[in-house]
Amino acid sequence: MPRIIILSVFVGIIFYFAPQLGISSHIHPQKWIILAFFFTLSYLNHLLMQFGFAKNRENFVQFYLGGTTARLILSLIFLGTFAYLGVSDLNLFIINFFVLYLFYTGFEIFDLYRKLRHFS
Repeated sequence: MPRIIILSVFVGIIFYFAPQLGISSHIHPQKWIILAFFFTLSYLNHLLMQFGFAKNRENFVQFYLGGTTARLILSLIFLGTFAYLGVSDLNLFIINFFVLYLFYTGFEIFDLYRKLRHFS
């Protein structure tokens, strides 16, 4: 969990200093909501993986796939809600969303792989 917090703080620092770095035109104004969404998803996924490790390691794959499916469904609901509400510059919003989606997913896979390697 501390790694997810560090990752989120790092991304938040990049978002905060985006105007000074000259990349604010590539970042959507709703960036903090997207970041909070992914932090919450990562936290819930972390809790699910901890529960899967502690409760029954034989069912860990089902916990992992369930978490991945839930992440996908919740992400589609999140995107659909913002598209329905008429967020400004929808293309930039979707691009930022999927960049963070891939970033957080890759980070969680790396972290999970590290933990699994430790237990084998």
